[in-house]
Amino acid sequence: MPEQTPDIAVIGATPAGQAITAAAAQLGLAVALVERGRIGAEPLHAGPLPRQALLAAARAATAVREAARFGLAASLAPTDWPAIWTHVDATIASLAPTAGAARLRALGAEVIEGQARFLDRDRLAIRCEAAERILRPRRIVIATGRTPALPPIPGLAPILAQEGTGALTEPAYLAARPAPAHLLVLGDTAAAIEMADAHAALGAHVTLLMPGRFAPAEDPELALGLALALRRHGVDIIEHADIARAEPPGAGGGPALILADGRRLAGTHLLVATGTVPDIAALAPEAANLAVTPRGIATDRSLRCLGNRRVFAAGPVADPEGIGQDHTAARHAGVVLRRALGLPARLAGTAPRVLYTSPELAQAGMTEEQARATGHDVRVLRWPLADNDRAVAQRRPDGLVKLVLSRRGRLLGAGLLAPHAGETIGLLTLAIGRRLGAAALAGLALPYPTYTEAIQRAAAMNAASLAASPWLRRAVKLGIRLPP
Repeated sequence: MPEQTPDIAVIGATPAGQAITAAAAQLGLAVALVERGRIGAEPLHAGPLPRQALLAAARAATAVREAARFGLAASLAPTDWPAIWTHVDATIASLAPTAGAARLRALGAEVIEGQARFLDRDRLAIRCEAAERILRPRRIVIATGRTPALPPIPGLAPILAQEGTGALTEPAYLAARPAPAHLLVLGDTAAAIEMADAHAALGAHVTLLMPGRFAPAEDPELALGLALALRRHGVDIIEHADIARAEPPGAGGGPALILADGRRLAGTHLLVATGTVPDIAALAPEAANLAVTPRGIATDRSLRCLGNRRVFAAGPVADPEGIGQDHTAARHAGVVLRRALGLPARLAGTAPRVLYTSPELAQAGMTEEQARATGHDVRVLRWPLADNDRAVAQRRPDGLVKLVLSRRGRLLGAGLLAPHAGETIGLLTLAIGRRLGAAALAGLALPYPTYTEAIQRAAAMNAASLAASPWLRRAVKLGIRLPP
């Protein structure tokens, strides 16, 4: 077949890939989306969306369980796991119309089902059922996903490869729709922590095993508070777990993990959520001279691939320099499209991250450890939720606001351990990006009562500490003597 020359070829129907495809088509560009699997509801069954649906069910179960604290009589029946999974399916089905091939074709995009690979810096070969097609696009966007990474534990890979063992990676677990009585969760990722919290709230016995400390990517002070909350919810957390080997199910039991100290932990199911690796091997990135890192395809802050400026990377496969992992589909789509059209665009700052547990843990900017490691003379401000009126009224006093300031009072980072922290962290992300200080946060006009007031109260402590300085006290005495 002759070479085709679309304006943009997008490889991968991830949220970032679909967002770029839809926007490019609406702008009147000739765009081709290449996806080797199905485009629609099926890919939504793996990843954050089903976890969110499970967590929503878990929060509902917790509300019933804690109703007596508010003077209400309620009881919780044993968990109906088939009904839980029906809820998850309904959640995904409701979003499927916005994530289908028919929608993209209706916008004017060409959808090609096949496996893409680079022939050279400019051309793609697409292996389809009928024949191989050759594309020479003006711009190429890699928006593939990621696949589970397995830890080098003896015996684990054969158990995961065999059906019916109860040992599964997260995508396989969500597809299997199990009803776990005792769930072993292996990993220190957001997926591991969120799945452990959700299953404990839904009545399963959960054991969470981590190779190091709990939530190593998060501020240790906030992570400790979250670990205490999960333990109160019934999650058995084993930190620094040295796992000697994995064993297949025995008579009447499920898969087991054998620790180096001789302990044997057996559950009805084993969920392996130890991280992911970029799904790019089949693309032959070396043929296009793309720089690849362990986290994905290396890019600049405009998401242009290092080594080949014609190619962009977006979504979870991108590894932009100086930013870290940032999977925000809409943010990436906007940067890629503007830059592909020759307009200035770049990622600025870091995206916030959230653990959607109960309470939620959200982080923006630098942690206290990171700020000190980079040489900043930091001031740390804290405000506990136990002193927040809404938290007390809603019986959710366990949490903390933590602000990390520079010596001059500029906000360098912020962490929230609180209900709905993921809804609030965007305010602090904006403040960090605009290089605002504690005074700006302390002066916010906020409704009462809200959890956000805890941020305001923490920021106001900066002014309180300044009030103790002798020069400010002298200035106040002079000011009060001036005519009004």
